Amino acid sequence: MTILDRSHEEHPAPSPRTAQPGSGAPKLPASNIALDRFFQVTRRGSTLAREFRGGLVTFFTMAYIVILNPLILGGFSAENAPADVAGGWLSAAQIGAVTGLTAGIMTILFGLVANLPFGLAAGLGINSFLAVSVVHEVTWPEAMGLVVINGLLIVLFGVTGARTAIFRAVPKELKAAITVGIGLFIAFIGFVDSGFIRPTAGGPPVQLGNDGSITSIPTLVFVVGLLAMGILVARKVQGGLLIGIVATTVLAAVVEAALKLGTASATNPGGWHLNTPVLSGQLVSAPDLGLVGHFDMFGAFGRIGGLAATMLVFTLVFTNFFDAMGTMTGLAKSAGLAHKDGTFPRLKSAFIVEGFGAVAGGATSGSSNTVYIDSAAGIGEGARTGLASVVTGVLFLGSMFLTPLTSVVPLEVAAAALVVVGAMMMAQIREIKFSKFSVALPAFLTIVTMPLSYSIANGIGVGFVSWAIIGAASGKAKKIHPLMWVVSAGFLVYFARGPINVLLGG
Repeated sequence: MTILDRSHEEHPAPSPRTAQPGSGAPKLPASNIALDRFFQVTRRGSTLAREFRGGLVTFFTMAYIVILNPLILGGFSAENAPADVAGGWLSAAQIGAVTGLTAGIMTILFGLVANLPFGLAAGLGINSFLAVSVVHEVTWPEAMGLVVINGLLIVLFGVTGARTAIFRAVPKELKAAITVGIGLFIAFIGFVDSGFIRPTAGGPPVQLGNDGSITSIPTLVFVVGLLAMGILVARKVQGGLLIGIVATTVLAAVVEAALKLGTASATNPGGWHLNTPVLSGQLVSAPDLGLVGHFDMFGAFGRIGGLAATMLVFTLVFTNFFDAMGTMTGLAKSAGLAHKDGTFPRLKSAFIVEGFGAVAGGATSGSSNTVYIDSAAGIGEGARTGLASVVTGVLFLGSMFLTPLTSVVPLEVAAAALVVVGAMMMAQIREIKFSKFSVALPAFLTIVTMPLSYSIANGIGVGFVSWAIIGAASGKAKKIHPLMWVVSAGFLVYFARGPINVLLGG
């Protein structure tokens, strides 16, 4: 199959609201008909309005990455930026520009080729790993070179069909558990980002607000937004999530104008997380794309040695590979596009394009780009095709010039949308046969490990390993696909990578 693979494409019946030839209904403009046919909007039971609305919602729930990625990878001076082994650092302004550029291009490409309503942007797990661990051993250009190698390997796995084969080897109950786990994970992210759930100084690892109370105005805005979006979705109001996001953002802006809460910090714990809902400064500015092409593909191997560099690539590949696989599984099920075996339209094409997202992210120094679980918000709004992704991608490209507008939506508002979508994704739990404990325990471990370890890949790994071991010990070894054993062995190495790195370093 080629990258334009259309296998497993769904062919649902035309929407009853779609005008049929000779029905006397008003004719659609030719441009609308062309869009409908190319993206198969009607065949998937959607409408152009839903796709555009879904694309908007996905962008608003993902837009925080344009602000957050520069905070993780870059800084405004050498003093406040993660420095690499040679003392080098990345400019926050440049990181913001390439974050919007890469997310825009890759999301549009994904929509056009894979025709799925998934948005792509810099993966939070990998960018944190680069900033916290990798650049202590190599320079930033060398670290991004490793990201490019990681992406090329993932593309190779996609082109050869290895990634698709692994995907098909996963039992449907485990795929359902991955979807549920992701739903719980994104809801947990929403609770944490809003301040509704916080760590404790001692005792339990998490608590409600501050000492069991909601003491922050922004967190209260989150609660209001959560209830408003929940009511709109429950009443099946078209555009409920988008209406909720816009209305709660307006409320947040009014609150900020009246109370001047500012951004949260150690001295201002009651402020907004990440960004304040205000328009300030210059609305339009030209992006600085100086980081494009600023990578050294093989420099890390010369600096730290082949084995150590290979272990870093191994960690990147496993995180990238299985985070994306789990996320796409959950999103496809949430969109109603998944078949009974868990596959979805243009599966191979989706895997290949997602791999190129990692290559592009490394090549622009914005970190590996991957499919975002936040896309579930647009799916919850009704998006079912790649047209929604094109809309999201165009908005990301615009965000390079309109960063102040992007930052108007506070993280607390996006967090409310994530919790609502997480609740929607939990519905897949009905596909898991909890009456069979050999199924129940691996599924349970998959579900709870994702939010508790803050990693989709960890949840998938625990699920794979426990499924294989428990299944074999229960006398069902013949029913376990050989690839499950291969991947489980790989995950065991992944989970032991810390001690392995120590041994290699010794």
